[in-house]
Formats: sequence, structure tokens, C-alpha cells
Amino acid sequence: MRVAMIGAGYVGLVSGACFADFGHDVICVDKDPGKIEALMQGEIPIYEPGLSELVAKNMREGRLSFTLDLTDAVKNAEAVFIAVGTPSRRGDGHADLSYVHQAAREIAAAMDGYTVVVTKSTVPVGTGDEVERIIRETRPEADFAVVSNPEFLREGAAITDFKRPDRIVIGTEDERAASVMTELYRPLYLNQSPLLVTSRRTAELTKYAANAFLATKITFINEIADLCEQVGANVQDVARGIGLDNRIGSKFLHAGPGYGGSCFPKDTLALIKTAQDYEAPIRIVEAVEAVNAQRKRAMGRKVIAACGGSVRGKTIAVLGLTFKPNTDDMREAPALDIIRTLQDAGARIRAYDPEGMEAAKALLPDVDYAKDAYDCAREAEALVIVTEWDMFRALDLARLHAALAAPVVVDLRNIYRPDEMRRRGFSYVSVGRT
Repeated sequence: MRVAMIGAGYVGLVSGACFADFGHDVICVDKDPGKIEALMQGEIPIYEPGLSELVAKNMREGRLSFTLDLTDAVKNAEAVFIAVGTPSRRGDGHADLSYVHQAAREIAAAMDGYTVVVTKSTVPVGTGDEVERIIRETRPEADFAVVSNPEFLREGAAITDFKRPDRIVIGTEDERAASVMTELYRPLYLNQSPLLVTSRRTAELTKYAANAFLATKITFINEIADLCEQVGANVQDVARGIGLDNRIGSKFLHAGPGYGGSCFPKDTLALIKTAQDYEAPIRIVEAVEAVNAQRKRAMGRKVIAACGGSVRGKTIAVLGLTFKPNTDDMREAPALDIIRTLQDAGARIRAYDPEGMEAAKALLPDVDYAKDAYDCAREAEALVIVTEWDMFRALDLARLHAALAAPVVVDLRNIYRPDEMRRRGFSYVSVGRT
């Protein structure tokens, strides 16, 4: 099938490359000339394991291309995906749908023949109705259907998630559109990935509900971790004890510094605002958002306490800047608030991240960036592990001890064992363990 992907950002690029790998003819459209030029040269603007190779392969085999020309891409397409950004709107937290609405107008002007317009961007309930209204207003005679097809991609594992999904959600009540979408996802359907066809509004809400529930699990175990510290329990054992219950499950029960990234913070906030608009407030999600925002700064205070109550004039080493491993995404990363809290308290920060430092430099200009973990630890009076990159899981502890001016380690991801760290001579602090 012929597919146009409007937006060559994270979701659009991953989805476009995967559809091309299924055998479809995909063209990705973006308004940024620099991005399109780089993609045409095989340069990938984001870090995602396996994506560079997947893009190169499908470009080489002629199934994937990139353009600035939306009109040409859309008029030849049977399915047009809207995969543009929906950031939180300044001032009120609602999702900013201006890019979605603009894409709808441009698609309407370019469509030729029956076209399925698919919202892949994460959008509030009712956005599909508005997209349909915009297209109908722009082209009253157009033959089209608007479908919701939310993405459930984890950064760092996006290709696997797209090709081996837990489920595919398609929101439409148009039989022709459902047939087109089923054909697009046929390789996955043949592999028996569950395909849920529901109403458009239900599909839109499903995405927000999924992210809010996962954010709730993270926040729940973080608060249990705080209680564990006070009563002398081990949060990892608690998580195992409840996670073995199939009704709860073990995923997203890892205590840490709070959630971040491009999805959970903005999606929980957008869901809260939508619920308030419809006079059906979601108090649990409101509490989740508030607790998570406070937690990041609290982790900075945890580091200060581990340093004896003051970090003024001290060098603090920070390992990991991105909100999670296997990405270069700094959006809403806990490291940002932790570092700012330490700087506000008078600390000097030296940091290292294998992929996130270029993005971090624009957000944290007053940080000294190291060449590796041991350079980061050099003469620091405490080391903080913020992101659980694999390379931080097997550090040479003797070398690390020798590099530090004071053997203080604050492990916000619980990747080391307290007894082992203390045996090695470290003053070791973790989350939810004593």
C-alpha cells in the first residue's frame, strides 16, 4: 500500500520505517528542510537502537523516502498518517493541537480519491471529530475517513514494540477504513497480534488511559519506597511480592526518581485537563502528576542528605541524564530537576551520559560534561546514578572508589546491592532499601 507519514519525528520515523519494512511504499513528510536533507543522506536525528539500520535498508530497497512536498506525497497515498507533535500548551496544560489541525488542512487540499486519514499523534478525545470537520470544511466533496490509531512505542524499544505489539488499536466505524487499516497491519495480524477495532473516541481515550495507568504504577511504587525507608523494608522485595500477582504484574514497579520523557508528563496533564473540561475529574491521576513533580526535587534533597546536609562548594558527579536508557531524549528527565536542586544548594555538577549530553547542554549549560563514568567521578564528593544505562551496571568499583574524593554513592535506580557496596567501602544510599 502507499502510505504518507506527515511528521518525521520519533513516532513518524519509527512508524514509517516499520511500515516500509512490512513491504508498503512509505514517504515521510516534514517541514524542516535540514531534517529531510539529513534523512536523505542517511543521518538519523534521534537515537533509537536499530532505527538507523532499518531506515537505510528500506531506503536502499526503494520502499522508504523523504520529502518536503506534502501535496505530492498525499495525493498518491491510500493512507495518510498524522504524526506531528502535540506538546503541552503553555499556560493550561492542554495538548497543543495546532500542528494536527494544520496538517489536516494541508491533507484536505492535497487528497485525490478515497483516503484514510489516520491520527497517530497522541490527541485528546474528540480530536478525530475536529480533524474530520476541518477536512470536510476544506474539501466538502472529498471521499475520506478519519481513523484513530494510537501508538504504544517505548523509547529504546520502539522497533520491537511496533513489530511485536501487545495490541493494535484502530478507532473507526467506517468499514472501508477498517479494511484499509487491517491490510496495513496484516503482517502483524497474521502473527496474531490482537487487533482491536473500536470507536474513534474510545481509541483516543485508550492511549491516555494506558499512559496514565503506567504513570500511576510508577508513582505508587515510589511512594511505597518512601515508606519502606521509614519502616526498614525492601521495596524491591515488595515489588516482587505484589508483581507476582497476575492481576498486578511486575512491569513499571521499579522505584526511582520519578517518570519523565515525551509521553507520561504531557499525557497525564492532558488527560487531567480533558477530564476537568468534561466535569469528570480524575483525582487519582491529578495526585500522580503532583506527586511525580515533587519527587524529582525530593531526590535532589536525598543527595544533599547523603552528603551530610550540605553540598555547597562540593563537586557532585551525575551518571545518566536522559529520562531512561537507550534514548537521547531529555524531555522532562528527572536529572534536570535533580541537578537544578543541587545547583541551587551550591553544588558544582559534573555529568556523563552516553547519548544525552548534546541535548543536555542546551538545558544545563552550567554543568561540566565528562568523557566517561570515571572521568565524571574524578575528585567528586558524591556520585549519583540517575539513569540505569547498562554501562553503569558493571562499574569497576575499586577504580570508582579511587576516583572519588569521598566514597558516597546515591543510587536512584537500585542497580547495586547495598551489602556489596558497603563491603567495598562506600557510603551507599538507594531508594526504598536500608
